[in-house]
Amino acid sequence: MNRVYVCSCFGITDKQVKEHAEAGACTPRQIASATKAGTDCGSCVRTIQGLLGRGACPRRELLDTGRAAAVLAAEPVLTAEPVLIAEPALTAGPMLADVA
Repeated sequence: MNRVYVCSCFGITDKQVKEHAEAGACTPRQIASATKAGTDCGSCVRTIQGLLGRGACPRRELLDTGRAAAVLAAEPVLTAEPVLIAEPALTAGPMLADVA
């Protein structure tokens, strides 16, 4: 069996990309989430796009039929409150008011 590597950075083959596509991955970003392919140098993204082609993808079919609202409704919504990060306290050195 010949292995055709799509992503040499992470050793991802065309067979793996096709398996993830059959499992529901429709975009290179979804393939990247599953395999990391395309997240390092990025040279494999076009090859992944070619392997995915314009096959059956529920979200893509909704867009093609003009039902973009259904796609937007399916997008995950981030509901977490923003996290405030405290700035580190100054531990050494004079303040500007002390210098003048």
